[in-house]
Amino acid sequence: MADLPDSARGTIDAVASAFTDLPNSALPSSEHPRASEVDGPIGWAGYDAARDRARQRTGEQESVVCGTGVVDGVEAVLIAFDFGFLGGSIGQRTGDRIEAAFASARRQRLPVVSLIATGGSRMQEGMRALTQLQRIARQAASTRAAGLPQLAVLRNPTTGGGWATLGAGADVTLAVPGAQVAFAGSRVRPPGEPDAYTAEGQYAAGHVDQIVEPHLLRERLGRWLRLLTGASTEPAPPPARPPREAPRPPATGWDAVLRARSTGRPTARSYVDSYVDWREDIRGDRSGGTDDGVLCGFGHRNGATVAYAAQCGTATTPAGFRTAARLVRLADRLGIPVLTLVDTPGAANDAAAERAGAGPAIAELFSAIASATVPVTTLVIGEGGSGGALAFAAADRMWITPDAYFSVTSPEAAARILKRDADDVPATADQLRLRPQDLVDLGIATGITD
Repeated sequence: MADLPDSARGTIDAVASAFTDLPNSALPSSEHPRASEVDGPIGWAGYDAARDRARQRTGEQESVVCGTGVVDGVEAVLIAFDFGFLGGSIGQRTGDRIEAAFASARRQRLPVVSLIATGGSRMQEGMRALTQLQRIARQAASTRAAGLPQLAVLRNPTTGGGWATLGAGADVTLAVPGAQVAFAGSRVRPPGEPDAYTAEGQYAAGHVDQIVEPHLLRERLGRWLRLLTGASTEPAPPPARPPREAPRPPATGWDAVLRARSTGRPTARSYVDSYVDWREDIRGDRSGGTDDGVLCGFGHRNGATVAYAAQCGTATTPAGFRTAARLVRLADRLGIPVLTLVDTPGAANDAAAERAGAGPAIAELFSAIASATVPVTTLVIGEGGSGGALAFAAADRMWITPDAYFSVTSPEAAARILKRDADDVPATADQLRLRPQDLVDLGIATGITD
């Protein structure tokens, strides 16, 4: 593992171009000189002396420093843990400061950035310390309901309640390489599988969005803050075709299927990259799953932000549907319009997908799009295979390219269901009326893009 992290103020200096402590009036009364309480709420012998040593060693009064700052040009409320102060542990006064920080964010309508380095709840305060997690969760929920974004940077170590509230509960979670990240601390977890307790392990499992080198944190946080505060009421227009000659609409249904399956047509990533000036991706469904065949994130386009959820041509797994649903819900809460790109032969239908909840995951995305209050725009760029494709589609703002199709099921599956021979697949494709022009005639698609 890496060395213990720098002080909280040192971390703030690494990511903020300006920093001002919260004014005393914003802090609760417990930040004033201590009352007659000796050795904390449960009378832990020597606790007062330990706190005094921590103050002398770090120059801080508690394990967190909270304030407003400007991160690469964007103002935010910062919550920075100092691991040197009793292991960055969370006690009553830690909760006081964090509560004040969230309240300040809501008053000022600012995003919250948590720079976390903690070993968890402070044992010397017993249950009083543990219940601070409920207090932090309430503050985070109130801030979420206010439509304000929350970002977390996981430093070394991030364990216990700090991970389970501010870290894992953030809208976007970044981590520094090599950091210990886990609910269970190193002294209490069972032996074996050490990689599962690292930033890289959490990234692989879909619990962390990005691994970021410390010297890049200011830039990366600034990009994320600009994206997540870039709300817009305008719907995302359908993307133009990446530079390449657009084909004429297909003559037959089978022609449409073959075009959509061609490796020569533009990919989802090429559409997204040509659509936005720059972008940042999110990763994972926060339930232990990832799907590299689904590309989700936020992009900067013409001075505003657009969210994107794009299928990349593979069968979509339950993790892919859940990641897309996570993206749509976050964009909706922040007032950011959504673009979805459809390109899949269908939902993954193997036994592993069923065990992982294919049906509930598809239902989750259907619900997220159906309940979104921000405009959702869809472009079908390749295969539109059954409900696994439709879950990504907007009901009233869907476009299609000339080299795409959308069908109730694939022609091959339809032929099998109808007990037809393989030679009947092309004719079945014609009967399904799955061509772009068919979808426009049926009122399913708004139009065919160039």
